[in-house]
Amino acid sequence: MKTIKILGPGCPKCKTTFQNAEKAVAQLGIEAKIIKIEDIEEMMRYNVLTTPVLMIDDLVKIKGRIAQIDEIKDFLKQ
Repeated sequence: MKTIKILGPGCPKCKTTFQNAEKAVAQLGIEAKIIKIEDIEEMMRYNVLTTPVLMIDDLVKIKGRIAQIDEIKDFLKQ
């Protein structure tokens, strides 16, 4: 099962990225664990300075912008 993490303080871009991740998983019909990380100290452990951040299986895929549904689906297919 894939693990998707969305790092961000809860801003609109972060929320949209989280929703897009949920939609991508639903459209692919796969099981994935989607985790939203809003705690600043926890985000700092990943050494990212711009949010939102999309991570799949602990690899940063997109940072600093909204991840689009099709992009997320492509990452999940890899």
